[in-house]
Amino acid sequence: MKNFECYNPTRVFFGRGETDRVGQLCVQFGRRVLLVYGSGSIKKNGLYDRVMHALRSQNLEVLELTGVQPNPRIDKVREGVRICKEQGVEVILAVGGGSVLDSAKIIAIGAHYHGDPWDFFVDESTIPGKKTPLVTVLTLAATGSEMNHNAVVSNDETQEKLAVVNPAIFPDVSILDPENTYTVPRDQTVNGIADIMAHVFEQYFQPVPETPLQDRFAEGIMTTVIEYTPRVLAHPEDYDARATIMWCGTLALNHLLECGGEGDWATHRIEHELSAFYDIPHGAGLAIVFPQWMRYVVDAIPHKFAQFAERVWQIERNGKTDREMALQAIERTKNWFSEIGAPVSLREVGIGTERLEVMAERATQKGPLGSVKKLFKEDVLEILKMCL
Repeated sequence: MKNFECYNPTRVFFGRGETDRVGQLCVQFGRRVLLVYGSGSIKKNGLYDRVMHALRSQNLEVLELTGVQPNPRIDKVREGVRICKEQGVEVILAVGGGSVLDSAKIIAIGAHYHGDPWDFFVDESTIPGKKTPLVTVLTLAATGSEMNHNAVVSNDETQEKLAVVNPAIFPDVSILDPENTYTVPRDQTVNGIADIMAHVFEQYFQPVPETPLQDRFAEGIMTTVIEYTPRVLAHPEDYDARATIMWCGTLALNHLLECGGEGDWATHRIEHELSAFYDIPHGAGLAIVFPQWMRYVVDAIPHKFAQFAERVWQIERNGKTDREMALQAIERTKNWFSEIGAPVSLREVGIGTERLEVMAERATQKGPLGSVKKLFKEDVLEILKMCL
């Protein structure tokens, strides 16, 4: 196990009815609130009215930034930064899934920066030491943005999708009310579940030996997601199923799993190119790429994949080698993604061969990817071809 520093300052309020705390929580930071949300689904399902009632009960002044898209755009972030500066916003409230939360994180630090917030993605040293307080109300179990210091934003002008990972962007407070996920459409629920599993994969399949507690923690999340996914899909208003998947999503990427290890993250980098060029859902792209990445790197850590086969998929050894166990588990993983309704090939989402090389080039332009096996342009290109 490697040395590590563990830090997470986000305060979480989890459970039914916790949404009604939002006004009391925001007023602790200030009276002028910027409410950030997406395309308007929170108005259709009543969450907007509930949040506004809670804010007005505290006599808060509310400004709004709406229209945040999946694979959020830097243009919307710039608009939010402008509002914060011009209107003296004192607290940002993000109500939505990972795209809304990621946008709000960058707005929160952008409000204290003199330049373009895209600078943060190009040069992390430009990130200011101060941010506007951030409160979140999560509506989709997926990214873990509610309790981590990550944010991913796209730039349409450059066709780039880049990440910031910095302690400055932890939310101050996050409300996780599983009832707010009842109305999430089936395809978004599936994509969110694929994202959760991918986050665990990135931290579980890694080269550092002797991380037994981290492994068991990761395996617990994976087996729980596998067990509860059918319940969520069959009964979208099953509170306990929604609550379980939501908490799995948070724990999958609050970076506790990665402590003492060395996460791989090559698959995420490859997927970012897919969604930057084709605007496909992030979780869908991960479901496509991950089984093929697994096949490509299996010989680097066959014992870990065999452990995955035994502990997560309950595949019996029966004299099989680690590699044979591994390949069986990889096939089971791909089949499971397909069974729950996620795509498992590029052609399923309308992607052919025309941009594979440029995506491989872009993914590796800052150097090789991964910790399990270093992936260069040729490796990434081969994985993308395998995804067809």
